[in-house]
Amino acid sequence: MVNELREQFGDIDIYLFDQLLKGRITQAMRILDAGCGSGRNITYLLRSGYEVYAVDRSEAAIQEVRKLASAIAPVWSTAQARIEAVEQMSFADESFDFIISSAVLHFAEHEEHFDQMVHELWRVLKPGGRLFARLASSTGMESSIQPLGDERYLLPDGSRRFLVNDERLLSMTAQLKGQLFEPLKTVIVAGKRCMTTWCIQKSNNEWEDIKNV
Repeated sequence: MVNELREQFGDIDIYLFDQLLKGRITQAMRILDAGCGSGRNITYLLRSGYEVYAVDRSEAAIQEVRKLASAIAPVWSTAQARIEAVEQMSFADESFDFIISSAVLHFAEHEEHFDQMVHELWRVLKPGGRLFARLASSTGMESSIQPLGDERYLLPDGSRRFLVNDERLLSMTAQLKGQLFEPLKTVIVAGKRCMTTWCIQKSNNEWEDIKNV
């Protein structure tokens, strides 16, 4: 049974799986995994015939996604996986109904880079569309992290990450004129790091209303 579940769903993020269970990702949607890695979060979507696109700055990662898709989604085109940085994607404005950004935004090099990535994700999201992001944060671990400058920190697990907190995420949501469709949720992992789930929906106003934020 475990092997069957893994084959069907891959190593999908449990909070993204929750979105599937809640019916927020449907086959009528155009979906983007931005910073897809080897495709762990889109195995089920590919296997089930969803219209999925993927980008990653790593050529090796995109090759893995193409290999995965060719094995389980025969009608899927390799052109749907692109070697691109999240902050500079080639998709047209308002291209996607649902965007996945799992364990990506905390690799920002500094505040400006973080803002570039978020605004680019927002640019390609359709009005009424939803962005699911999971990223490292400082929430609940403020005394355990060491500042390195430019909002980057050394975590107890030895990793170096760009960290946000609830205040920053709520402020960014307001700047984008978005709305949370899930409350912010943060999990502290064995006192080593913490991950926050940030789920925001774009208003039905035109992109022009917010592109200059």
